[in-house]
Amino acid sequence: MSRKQTPPGHTDTTSLENFLRPIVEQFGCELEAADVAPAGRRRLLRVLVDRDGGISLDDVAEVTRGISKALDTDDIMGEGAYTLEVSSPGVDRPLTLPRHWRRNIGRLVAVTLTEGGKLTGRIKAVSDEAAELDVDGKRQSVAYADVAKAKVQIEFNRAAGNDTETSAGEESPADGTVEEN
Repeated sequence: MSRKQTPPGHTDTTSLENFLRPIVEQFGCELEAADVAPAGRRRLLRVLVDRDGGISLDDVAEVTRGISKALDTDDIMGEGAYTLEVSSPGVDRPLTLPRHWRRNIGRLVAVTLTEGGKLTGRIKAVSDEAAELDVDGKRQSVAYADVAKAKVQIEFNRAAGNDTETSAGEESPADGTVEEN
């Protein structure tokens, strides 16, 4: 059986993500994105991983070793040299999927609505269709379909542990700490 050779310097993003997803999932993480970009004479393979409760440096190191080992035994990256970089998406990632909202329960978010309005509130609960925010002390449901853009707001003076106030159906970190994503 002959495998199709990947041309040097070219890797299909969809094929790459399909290759990486089960490897990343073995470590209890989710593949957020994978991208190959030119970096001088080499290429940079950037892989973003995350999971509920956040991801530690040890987790990233473990996933990196797993991906590196798999890439060593497969030709998906082709013949050209590349550098592997594995990290978490970071707090500046837009909230585009329900899991992004879920992973940021307790965090302050700025939301731009598709109809043009803006609001800022703290995520109190999430479902597959909407997030419930505390906006100036009042609960407000925001359907994801009505969101044009949403980003976590960085709070330098908010102490960890202040996000533990939840009610039935809400998710919060098990230890009550706020983790950077």
